[in-house]
Amino acid sequence: MNSPAPLLPGSTLGVLGGGQLGRMLAIVARRMGYRIVAWTDGPDAGPADLADEVVAEAFSSPEALAAFLAKAEAATVEFENIPQSLLDAVAERIPLLPGAASVAVCQHREREKRFLERAGLPRVRFSVVSDPSELRTALATLPESGGILKTAEFGYDGKGQLAVSADSDPDSVWTGFAGSRAVLEERIDLAAELSVLVVRDRRGGMLAYDPVENFHRDHILDLSLAPARLEPRILDEARSIALAAAEALDYRGILAVEFFLAGDGQLLVNEMAPRPHNSGHHTIDACDTSQFEQQLRVLCGLAPGSTRLHSPAAMLNLLGDVWIAAGGCPDWASVAALPGAHLHLYGKHEARRGRKMGHLTFTAPSLGEALAAQARAREILGIPAAAI
Repeated sequence: MNSPAPLLPGSTLGVLGGGQLGRMLAIVARRMGYRIVAWTDGPDAGPADLADEVVAEAFSSPEALAAFLAKAEAATVEFENIPQSLLDAVAERIPLLPGAASVAVCQHREREKRFLERAGLPRVRFSVVSDPSELRTALATLPESGGILKTAEFGYDGKGQLAVSADSDPDSVWTGFAGSRAVLEERIDLAAELSVLVVRDRRGGMLAYDPVENFHRDHILDLSLAPARLEPRILDEARSIALAAAEALDYRGILAVEFFLAGDGQLLVNEMAPRPHNSGHHTIDACDTSQFEQQLRVLCGLAPGSTRLHSPAAMLNLLGDVWIAAGGCPDWASVAALPGAHLHLYGKHEARRGRKMGHLTFTAPSLGEALAAQARAREILGIPAAAI
C-alpha cells in the first residue's frame, strides 16, 4: 500500500457508525487535535455526540455520502455491518482503513470461515447451509455435543444463533431461523475464551497486545482479564495466529481476533472484528497506547504506539440491567471509591436489558487485586458474580 504524507492534527477523520466505539475514538481525536465527522445511519445516536460533526442520515443516502466525503480526509469503521457498496464508494474517494475487502470478510461469517480455511488458520469445523435439505445433511455430521447454527451475516452478541443437534428437525429449525444462508459450527468442549488485538500499520508493520481472557454471560461479554491466566505456550500461539490472520487479510488498522481454547488444548479462531473491540477496552487505562489511539494512528499514517500492559486489569461490562435494577442512576459514588476504578459511560439515552451502556476497568499491582475490586463493584451494582 502506498504511504502518503501523514495526516496531522487539525485534519478531519470520518467514522462510519454512531456507537460507543466511535465515541471513544473521538475522545482520543480531541486529545490529539483531530476533528471527527461521524455518519450515524440515522438520528438519535447518543454516543456520536462527541463528534465535531454528525451526518445523521441513512447509509443509503447519496446526499449524505457527498456530505461525508466533503468533510472527511480519511475514514474508518466503528462497527462492521456497513453495506459493501458504501465501503467501496468511500474507498474510491478517500483512504478507508481497514479496507473494504477486510471489512467484507469480517462482517460475513461464511466469508470469514472460508478465509480462515484458505489461510490455513485453525477454526471450528463448519458447514454452510442455505435450505432445509443442506441443513439435514450438515446436522448428520455433528458430534454428540451438537452444534450452533448462525446467520451468515449481521450477527453479534449471540444474536442470530441457535443451538442444534443431530436429532433436530431441519424443516422446523429452518422455518424458525432468521436468514436465508447460515453457518453450522460444531460445538466444542470449551476450556476458555480469549482474544488478541493486533495493530498493523500502512507499511505492514505489526504489533500484538497481550492476550485477554474473556467471560461471557448470555452471549454478551461480561468480564475481560489482562493478562490472561493461561499457559505461556497458549498465549504465544494466540499472538502468532492473530498476527498471521492480520497479514493474510492484508489488514490496516486494529483487528480483534477471538479464540476458543478447546479442552484438548487446541486454539481455534472463533471470529474477527475489523475495529476496536469490547475485550480491548482495558487498553485505555492499562496499556501505554489504547486500541483507539492505535486506530487513529494507523488511519493518519502515524507510527503505532507501544502495546505494553503497564498494569494488570479487570474490565467489567455495564449493561442496561444495572440501571434498571437501580431504578435510575446507579451508585457511582461507591464504585468510584473502589481502588483502581476507571468508569467509562457511553452517553446512550435509554437503558435496556442487555444493552452495553459503559464499562468499568480496575487496574492494580496484581490481577488478584483487580479481580477483588471488580467483585466488590458487582455487589454494589447488583451484577451477578463472574463465572471465573
